[in-house]
Amino acid sequence: MKLSLLLSSLICISYCTTLFTQEIIILGVAQDGGYPHPGCSKTCCATAHLHDSLKNNVVSFALTDSVTHQWWLFEATPDITAQLELFKQQTLSAYNYLPDGIFLTHAHIGHYTGLMYLGREAMNTKNVPVYALPRMFDYLKTNGPWSQLVSLGNIQLQPMLADSLIFLNDRLLVQAFTVPHRDEFSETAGFKIMVNQKKILFIPDIHKWEKWNRKIVEEVNKADIALLDATFFTADELPGRKMEEVPHPMVTETMALFEQQPAEIKNRIYFIHFNHTNPLLWDTVKKQEVEQKGFHIAYSGQKL
Repeated sequence: MKLSLLLSSLICISYCTTLFTQEIIILGVAQDGGYPHPGCSKTCCATAHLHDSLKNNVVSFALTDSVTHQWWLFEATPDITAQLELFKQQTLSAYNYLPDGIFLTHAHIGHYTGLMYLGREAMNTKNVPVYALPRMFDYLKTNGPWSQLVSLGNIQLQPMLADSLIFLNDRLLVQAFTVPHRDEFSETAGFKIMVNQKKILFIPDIHKWEKWNRKIVEEVNKADIALLDATFFTADELPGRKMEEVPHPMVTETMALFEQQPAEIKNRIYFIHFNHTNPLLWDTVKKQEVEQKGFHIAYSGQKL
């Protein structure tokens, strides 16, 4: 009997170790301005300004592989210092402090400006690979201060082509694709990450689902985990400002699109990239409403 229990335990330990050799670790869930938002003294941010425990970093996550002891960072946010420390804590310092590569979606402040901390004024890193689509690649290479990171060898730009595969190792593949967004300085990427038989979809910023040349319902059906743009909950969050200037799919719109989908499909969706006005950052009742409908709300430190 004791031998049987011992064997069962060993099998479980072996299985669990194999199961979790690759992970996604959420390092931030807020929109580019962070939470609390600078200059905001309204109800949505007032309490968070006073309590560090309520603050949220800008959207980012780590992809880890414990077999090779490698990890990759998706998005270089203004909160990169805190996020590197969070990653270190979450993984008990099992990985190098700096990632084996950084993947960028686009040239809006919350998604790439953390690269500045790799420069000689801060960490003075050596050849950290930074993956970017063509316009983003050229933007970093030809515009200061980012071009100095390239010329001094702090970062090593790695070109990506939309819909082409990048093999990180024998188990991990990344595929970038483009989505419609406010593309002032670069195109905007989303990512598919393939880990063994699992597929993770990451779209933190998009104009509207119907503007995309793909169907979001179909894309989520093909994924196992989908981290989706949830910048605004409803269209009335920015009184006095034209929402057309900052178009995003509302959480209510996304939920409506998936209303007729089975629970298994809804269960794959994790909302992320919350503006400070989005109640999913601070309203427990709204959070419960969304979760009761079968969706998830991403949070910092979450492991998938």
